[in-house]
Amino acid sequence: MKNLNNCNGKEHQKWNRRSFLQALGFSSLGTMALANSSLTYSNENKLTAALNASESDNILVIIRLFGGNDGLNTIVPLNQYDLYANLRPTLKHEESNLWNLSDDYAMPNHMSSLESMWNEGAMKVVHSVGYENHSQSHFKGTEIWSAGKDDNSTDTGWMGRYFQDVYPDYLETPPDNPTAIQIGSRKNITFDGDDAKYSFSVSSLSGLETILASGLTYEMEGLPDCNHGSKLQYVRGMFNSTYNHADVIYEAYNNSSDYTGGVGYNLADAEDDFAATLSVVSRLIKGNLGTKVYTLTVSGFDTHSAQTDQHQALLTYLSDAVTYFYEDLADAGLSDKVLTMVVSEFGRRVYENGSLGTDHGIAGPIMFFGDGLNGSGFVGEHGSLANEDLYNGRDLQWHTDFKQVYSTVLKEWMCVDATTVDSVVLDSEYESLNLGFTCSDTLSTSSFNNQIQAFSSSAYYENGNTYIKIQNNITQHLVISIFDLNGKKIGEVRNSILSVGTHKIDVKSALNTNLSRGYYLYNIGANSKAVSKKIMIM
Repeated sequence: MKNLNNCNGKEHQKWNRRSFLQALGFSSLGTMALANSSLTYSNENKLTAALNASESDNILVIIRLFGGNDGLNTIVPLNQYDLYANLRPTLKHEESNLWNLSDDYAMPNHMSSLESMWNEGAMKVVHSVGYENHSQSHFKGTEIWSAGKDDNSTDTGWMGRYFQDVYPDYLETPPDNPTAIQIGSRKNITFDGDDAKYSFSVSSLSGLETILASGLTYEMEGLPDCNHGSKLQYVRGMFNSTYNHADVIYEAYNNSSDYTGGVGYNLADAEDDFAATLSVVSRLIKGNLGTKVYTLTVSGFDTHSAQTDQHQALLTYLSDAVTYFYEDLADAGLSDKVLTMVVSEFGRRVYENGSLGTDHGIAGPIMFFGDGLNGSGFVGEHGSLANEDLYNGRDLQWHTDFKQVYSTVLKEWMCVDATTVDSVVLDSEYESLNLGFTCSDTLSTSSFNNQIQAFSSSAYYENGNTYIKIQNNITQHLVISIFDLNGKKIGEVRNSILSVGTHKIDVKSALNTNLSRGYYLYNIGANSKAVSKKIMIM
């Protein structure tokens, strides 16, 4: 057997985290069972680090209806009912089987459990959401919604991309709690940066307890000072930090002793994935886990045939579970701190097919729930069902870009700096939609954002040398440190007061040490706040 603590003769060979993890078989998302629900969570990444550092304590829950939800049979346009009924002679909802959201729109009676939320001002609908050059592929559609880009230009996620640019991923010093949790087996890249998403897998809660009871961790000292040692350090650090997160998740899950808060989740029905997963999320929130973003995916919405019964059952489960969820949160005084966003990778065609179903379409509604919405209502323009207005004579036109929805949630609910959202996350500026909340509702000022705006920084390359360029907006004391990608500190390039203006620091000269060519992280600390970015040594 090879001695894993020895260096080998191929130290110059290129490697990266993603390929190394794939070679070891660790690249898939990990799961653990809580209350018979598959729960997958990622280690700290740049998105989650910044969300954790922000002063907002708002929580976002994203429900993905995988398969392409039929939006027209979810939000029925009463103001176009004759056109709707003609396009769907068999699948249409009869007017007598609808409850009215307004004079113009209604929902089927099997979703009537949401009526209380609508009447209490805790529900909004964004009409006809989509994007240019729409993909009607499940895989590509999910990838586009997860990436937050519709030009196939990236394999990074809309949330992970921003924080990759701002914060390093310190595997050896993980946060006290995971700030991003996914529930369900559908993989997506929402939280991915340029590096892989790192997690581990256990099959059940008892399996997790075994791991925790064993105290299994990997030794981090005495590793060889070479490329192979860096690989071992990375993978061992990954497992150690993951176990730490499993511990706090398990603890938070059991801290919530009042499991349902008197709310009757429909847990007896084995088909009701919505209730089971949302009951777990509620329990983690009430257990003070501190996680700010949850996502869950439920399949079954690809209704090409025999749609009526299947779609009705799924929407009934969704409506009931969301209602239970917010009743549960209200009992704990948390219903105004949790925003739920219900999305699907695309809508369905406006007319029914020959198999009593509907085929892949384009635009569809996004539904929001939560007391933080401060009133129920509709946002955006609903697409016309008139034949001359349809896309290719078959699909509802989209009118609201899904990236504008993401932008609004990041800026106004999660309180992420607007400039960073526009320039880093979405590559374009989007005006916020009126969803009923603004960041100023919960934050009069953000000392974190004010501190970050006091300086800006970027990597700068010239004549084979690597520089850190700083634009300092106030005179202040800055500590600028260099780390490798495993979080090991290499040294400081500046620890002094910098005046207002532009400063250019030669990294290698300032460190006065040899650095191998490749990627590193630089960290700039000012007072109690810090920003980190990736940099390449040429």
